[in-house]
Amino acid sequence: MGYLKHQIGRGYPLESGVQMRPKEKVKTHAQGLLEDRRLDLMLRMEHELVRLAEAIDWDGLAESFGALYSEKTGRPGIPIRTMAGLVMLQHTFGLSDEQVVQEWPERPYWQFFCGEEFFQHELPVDFSQISRWRKRIGKEGVERILKLTIEAGLRTRTITPKQMQVIVVDTTVQPKAVEHPTDARLFRKVLHHLLRVADETGTKLRQSHRDLAKLAFLMHGRYMKAKHFKRAAGERRKLKTYAGRVQRDLERKLSDEAWAKHKGTLILAELVLTQERKTKGKVYSMSAPEVECIAKGKAHKPYEFGVKTSLATTAWGGFAVGAMSLPGNPFDGHTLEEQLEQVERLTGVMPERCHVDRGYKGHSVDPESCRVVIAGSRKGISKAMKREMKRRSGIEPEIGHQKSDGKLGRNWLKGVLGDAQNATLCAAGHNLRKILAHLRHLFVLIWTWLLIAFKPLPRTIASEGGIA
Repeated sequence: MGYLKHQIGRGYPLESGVQMRPKEKVKTHAQGLLEDRRLDLMLRMEHELVRLAEAIDWDGLAESFGALYSEKTGRPGIPIRTMAGLVMLQHTFGLSDEQVVQEWPERPYWQFFCGEEFFQHELPVDFSQISRWRKRIGKEGVERILKLTIEAGLRTRTITPKQMQVIVVDTTVQPKAVEHPTDARLFRKVLHHLLRVADETGTKLRQSHRDLAKLAFLMHGRYMKAKHFKRAAGERRKLKTYAGRVQRDLERKLSDEAWAKHKGTLILAELVLTQERKTKGKVYSMSAPEVECIAKGKAHKPYEFGVKTSLATTAWGGFAVGAMSLPGNPFDGHTLEEQLEQVERLTGVMPERCHVDRGYKGHSVDPESCRVVIAGSRKGISKAMKREMKRRSGIEPEIGHQKSDGKLGRNWLKGVLGDAQNATLCAAGHNLRKILAHLRHLFVLIWTWLLIAFKPLPRTIASEGGIA
């Protein structure tokens, strides 16, 4: 059942229509009325977003993504820098697709970051084009964006190559944007999806049970609030019965063509209605069947519904050098080798030491390629490594920042591909926030030094009342 659930939840394919390779913008030297709208004349060029835009290799990104477009057929594409810049900005500031597009005309620094030469008053794209572009670049494309932020961190000296020699790896849960899955809510969702299939196919049911299910769901909530659990269980059984009646009625009346068209919904409905408490690979959401129930042992939140995610950061600085989703809730130790391979792929070097918690005992990483130091180890630990081990818990606040400041705390992207892309893009946004903070702090330090260096000497008042 678990394999079937993940197959259904893979989302849309990567191809989203033939599109011609976009032409990159060429800088002009317009005079006259357009001269007042030039962004380089309007903006302060010492701003951190301007300096970040100069540190990113946009030409290399356009060259690597250009292979995903057609050379001669299809409609003209949006410039790659515009689309990549919008995706970076939304994960830097924790915005949705619609929010980043709506705020773009109001922020000239965002426009400069996306490669515009003149100030624009219109929306750059329709917000739905961002999701289609993410599907076009796929999982490898978002890893390319994360690699781009690591290279920008090296250019701006936010991170040094020496810091990437020692990393920290840990796992967390990336919650999905779904309702809390109770049995009553799931049975009602199944009924609504089946009724939608009947409306789309024009199937006339014997009875829809729509009003009865609404009343049963309402009474179930009231009985649970009053702690009348036996009465609540009776209403829950009613909801399951109503959904089962509609399902069997649809199976009898749907044609083979209609069944093939709505096969995913009908199979999911059957899985929900037949699963029991101890069933493996249970379905917790009709809209996102890839969601898993993960127990983390937290008192305030014993269970989280989403996908396990692995994160790798530098021991000093907390710069993200790897992020990936782990469908199927695997054992942490079995994922460490794959995570280190991603770190080597993004940074170009295999780290010398990797610090992990005790949940990674039993890993299969070759000690000659990278030494894995488990928390609490005492054998063969030098004084320098003891100082490094104290930095292992530093990854916890970095995960918290990605969840509170970024979009790791609630994933809105669809399917297994959306889980993988959101985890990697959240790490890229985390790096961009660190680079912006570093550039902002550096600018303040330079101006403070200049003010102190060129500050005029104070005048002294002589004892006779004159000024010396």
